[in-house]
Amino acid sequence: MTNEGIEGTERFVSTDKGRGLRAVRHFSVGELVFACPAYSYVLTVNERGAYCEQCFTRREDLFKCGKCKQAYYCNVDCQRGDWSMHKMECLAMCAYGENWCPSETVRLVARIILKQKVTTEQTPSERLLLLKDFESHLDKMDSIKDEMNQADIAALHHFYSRYISDIPDDQSLTELFAQVNCNGFTIEDEELSHLGSAIFPDVALMNHSCNPNVIVTYKGTVAEVRAVQELNPGDEILNSYIDLLYPTEDRKERLLDSYFFTCLCSECFTKSKDKEKIKIRKANIPPEPEKIQSMICYAKNLIEEFRRAKHYKTPSELLELCELSLDKMGSIFADTNVYMLHMMYQAMGVCLYMQDWEGAMRYGEKIIHPYSFHYPAYSLNVASMYLKLGHLYLGLEKRTQGVKALKKALSIMEVAHGKDHYYVAEVKREIEEQK
Repeated sequence: MTNEGIEGTERFVSTDKGRGLRAVRHFSVGELVFACPAYSYVLTVNERGAYCEQCFTRREDLFKCGKCKQAYYCNVDCQRGDWSMHKMECLAMCAYGENWCPSETVRLVARIILKQKVTTEQTPSERLLLLKDFESHLDKMDSIKDEMNQADIAALHHFYSRYISDIPDDQSLTELFAQVNCNGFTIEDEELSHLGSAIFPDVALMNHSCNPNVIVTYKGTVAEVRAVQELNPGDEILNSYIDLLYPTEDRKERLLDSYFFTCLCSECFTKSKDKEKIKIRKANIPPEPEKIQSMICYAKNLIEEFRRAKHYKTPSELLELCELSLDKMGSIFADTNVYMLHMMYQAMGVCLYMQDWEGAMRYGEKIIHPYSFHYPAYSLNVASMYLKLGHLYLGLEKRTQGVKALKKALSIMEVAHGKDHYYVAEVKREIEEQK
């Protein structure tokens, strides 16, 4: 791990946002601004067996831990490297068996506590910001978030108290969980599938913008920050904390609920994309404003309903829910409306799960062009959609369309991930194999 790029930045105090990060030299689009190894991280249980627990390498010939038989590694070196963290989980999983079920956040916090016990000096992840200096926003938490915090603390004690000596008191744990919830990152692959959770202190220093000038991607368990706009000396380095598909009001609600601030960025001020994002279907008689607002409320509630439904409905029932909601919203919303796109994306995901490749392709084709307009340049959401479409086309023997989609994905990924990233190499190899 090198510190390439860190010299080109500095911590400073922003008048509007508090502490932040700014450039002290010029950065070109696609250039690495800085890289940050994870302070602590954990692989999601759903990817065990596909990725190495230590380095997050994706490969088919991993071997499993001989004790718990649930953690997988590239080789003995990776297993030894992870043992200081895996040991407590290994013992707990063996003891609890099928009843071992802490949340990913609880697992991550347990590892942070272990790390803090053995690490007393500043780490390579904390060159600009120490984990202990993270904002917790405890004074802004409502009763629901406080209850979730307390449930996580109870789970930590239940699953780990026998394996971590001197667990911090509940007040300290309350603050630590709040810090992790406000400053944690989800590590994702090239198609934005969830791989795990991590803490990157230096990356957490960056403030938010709905028109970000950098993007965060991952190379194993290292976060890489690259410029997606030209950066000049004095420019604040701004990342996006949320999915930028949605209109201003939705983004503001999400940021206030999850990060406890009201966004004042240029995009939130101008609302330049809102009209297209909430585009109404052309009709001889335009719908009344009350009907439009009512449909927006329906769409917002539907997003939450679908999130819950994933836990108890069958794939066919979920697909039916998507189709019925699209019919209802389509009476007022244009196909490019972001609420329509959201349900199309969900429908595409269900089709992929059901191996209905034709259905997934049809939804993907409806999504991709509006995505390219609604999202900022070099968006990972757009790149991942081109990747999915490219793979679908090739699987359905639509070679020309498949190669074209993969090339579109590649043009974004070379900027967002860097030209030397193994995800980029994989896509290049796929394109070459079609020649």
